[in-house]
Amino acid sequence: MTLDCDANATEPLRPEARAAILGALDLGGNASAVHGGGRAARGVIEGARRVLAGRWGGEVVFTSGGTEANALALHALGRGRRVLLGATEHAAVRAAAPGAAELPVERDGTLALAALEAALRDGPPALVCAMAANNETGVLHPLEAIAALCRAHGALLHVDAVQAARLDAPVPGDSLALSAHKLGGAAGAGALLVRGGLPVPPLLAGGGQERGARGGTEALAPIAGLGAAAAAPYAAARLAALRDAIEAGAEGAVVAGRGAPRLPNTALLVLPGLPAETQVIALDLAGVRVSAGAACSSGKVARSHVLAAMGFGEDAGCGIRVSLPWNAPEDAAERFLHAWRAMRDRLSSRRARLAM
Repeated sequence: MTLDCDANATEPLRPEARAAILGALDLGGNASAVHGGGRAARGVIEGARRVLAGRWGGEVVFTSGGTEANALALHALGRGRRVLLGATEHAAVRAAAPGAAELPVERDGTLALAALEAALRDGPPALVCAMAANNETGVLHPLEAIAALCRAHGALLHVDAVQAARLDAPVPGDSLALSAHKLGGAAGAGALLVRGGLPVPPLLAGGGQERGARGGTEALAPIAGLGAAAAAPYAAARLAALRDAIEAGAEGAVVAGRGAPRLPNTALLVLPGLPAETQVIALDLAGVRVSAGAACSSGKVARSHVLAAMGFGEDAGCGIRVSLPWNAPEDAAERFLHAWRAMRDRLSSRRARLAM
């Protein structure tokens, strides 16, 4: 039986989300219609909107996913402002902010606060982009400190909360991005939450949906699933114990970001000198699914810009991400380590033979 350790790519569908999605599919209807079917669909969407606003605050704009939510935030909040972003930000943010000034991170992967403060002092008002949790390492940025610096210098803060939204913790900022399938919903829905009073001109114009902030008929079923997934509990302590057991048993690996607060389900294991792609393929053949960094590059395996920014040098291409799903089995650590140790020993022996 395959062991899924790639939840940061997509979480398995939660039963609460499945039920909400099926109910919405049975309901049908266009939420912009004024007849009874349309009003029923609108009720489902507004119910999901209330869940998200109640948990994180702000005005909710539904999107097609986290990538669009990030792009909409940059489009809306970045106007007339220079953009500052951390060196380990997700490709979706980096692509939406060409010409942005890149800020360094510390060795543990957290944003360098001294560099941020210096950048905020040196120039006109800024939009700062800081992901709540890194998708590769699971490292949690010090958002409260970042938000305080932004307030002190008249900057806005956008938070990519796609991975960190699982956690039951406040997310400070002027806007934040969410994605349904990272929470156990279905791909095809996301949301941008924006502090009240901040204008959100549409990136996609259309029929005036989402209060004029995002054109296009809302994706009823995925949005229903997003609301249900956002309300579902997350067993952080159980997953942290499994992750810790994996890290303790992965002899010879370097755990990226180990000294920093991290997501409870995520470990990035670096085996110096062993290419990540080779490790991923070997583990897949052994029935264990992991990834080499982000799973958002059209199936490509490349040197991790996150590990490079953290100072791993040539070994930036030697890390695999282990991310446990919400329904990880109790023997997940034991099963992973059995496959991982066999892979490590086999690949290390092959490398030693080739070096002779």
